[in-house]
Amino acid sequence: MVQLDFSFLSAKSKSLIGLDISSSSIKMVELASDSRHSYRVERYVIEILPREAVADGNIANLEVTAEAVRRAWKKMRSSTRQCAIALPASHVITKKIIVPAGLREDELDLQVESEANQYIPFALEEVNLDYQIIGSAPTSPDEMEVLIAASRKEKVEDRVAVVEAAGLKASVMDIESFAVQAAFELIEKQLDNDDKDRIIALIDVGANVMNINILYKGQQVYAREQAFGGNQLTQNIARLFNMSFEEAEAEKRRNKLPENYETELLQPFVDSMAQEVSRALQFFFTSTQYNKVDIIILSGGSAVLPNADTIIAQRTQIKTITANPFKGMPVADKYRKELAKDASSLMVACGLALRRFDE
Repeated sequence: MVQLDFSFLSAKSKSLIGLDISSSSIKMVELASDSRHSYRVERYVIEILPREAVADGNIANLEVTAEAVRRAWKKMRSSTRQCAIALPASHVITKKIIVPAGLREDELDLQVESEANQYIPFALEEVNLDYQIIGSAPTSPDEMEVLIAASRKEKVEDRVAVVEAAGLKASVMDIESFAVQAAFELIEKQLDNDDKDRIIALIDVGANVMNINILYKGQQVYAREQAFGGNQLTQNIARLFNMSFEEAEAEKRRNKLPENYETELLQPFVDSMAQEVSRALQFFFTSTQYNKVDIIILSGGSAVLPNADTIIAQRTQIKTITANPFKGMPVADKYRKELAKDASSLMVACGLALRRFDE
């Protein structure tokens, strides 16, 4: 088996920060637990990244990114240095395989390596490779389902280097889409019982990319990325109001822009976002056996734009709700007001913070 430098599916930590390094910001979340199924928000922070410090999911400027992580950690005032971090799904090859049940660990290692050679277009010494046993195969009790995950080593090492340069320790490596699914489990508890077995579209509108992740009975059945994101709106704000990109991003978040912002920029952008969501769902319908989606869970920084959920619901004719994985959790007073606005953009960080409680 290829020697692993880092695990995608590491064990839990006694104390852990969920650290999401996105193209627009650093997001950190720390959760605690009062009991097995009850969480509370200990602290969180969002630190804006200088433009192009992270580009297309790649660390373009290690020093600038590490400094932003360091600032975020200091602002959060946490004593915890252990972090769970994640790679974009586009940087990771995942594959479910079926193997005979009861294999010894060395036999399973060989089986995974053999399967990986078929699916990974790189030499195995160039990748970090890991696997996790999911459980019995759905078609046979004599077989088991195993998830393989692999990424180019430099993709993993760049993120680890950022965390270490900030004075922290990366103890868990995950995949962003898996972290979102983990956070969704908290949202799922908020849904009506009739909603839980339906087809659910998790749609995250980030700075540059819209990620579509569609679940049926809690299992991913479809995933797609589309080039659309909140940076388009920020660039338009900067152009119209003669601001720097960083100033425009800050004013967009504060929602303190001149009156013509709403009619000239905001409304057209939200309409375009609804059109992109509708287009993404059409791709899903035409490329799978499914012909409906029951609920859209909208996340990302653009999810909280005024009337975004309403306009998407009208455009798609699908029930749409804005993601808040922290709903019902105890939250310190100093975070309560801001967290209500930021929750939808913290799905990845929340899912990573939950790794602390993995069994």
